[in-house]
Amino acid sequence: MKTKLSWLLRIAVAVIFLQTLYFKFSAHPDSVYIFTKLGAEPAGRISLGILELITAILILVPKTKNLGILLSTGLILGAIASHLGPLGIVVQGDGGKVFFLALAVFIACLLLIAIHFKELLQFLSFKK
Repeated sequence: MKTKLSWLLRIAVAVIFLQTLYFKFSAHPDSVYIFTKLGAEPAGRISLGILELITAILILVPKTKNLGILLSTGLILGAIASHLGPLGIVVQGDGGKVFFLALAVFIACLLLIAIHFKELLQFLSFKK
C-alpha cells in the first residue's frame, strides 16, 4: 500500500512540476510577472524551470527518489514563501490557484517524507 501511495504522490508532484515548465520556458506573461516581482526575471525563471525538470525526473527514478523528494520539498517551500511574501496568495487574479497548487505539492511532499522517513535519514547520513 505504501509503495502504491508513494508512486501516486511522486507522479503527482512530477506532473505538477512538469506542467509549469511550459509557462517558465515560453516566457508566459504570468510567469514573467511572477519572476519580475521576485526580481529574478529571466535568469531565475529559466534556472528554476531547469531545476524543476531535473527534480521531476529524480523523484520518479527509484534510485534517486530520495534526492527528488528533498529537492521537491525545498522548491515548493520556496514557492510558498514567495506567495506568503512579495507575490501574495492571489497572483494576477488567479483566485489563489497557484498558491493552493503549491500547498497540494507541499502536502504530497510531507506524505512522501513520512513514507520514506527511514530511507531519507539514511540518505542524509551519507551511509551506504
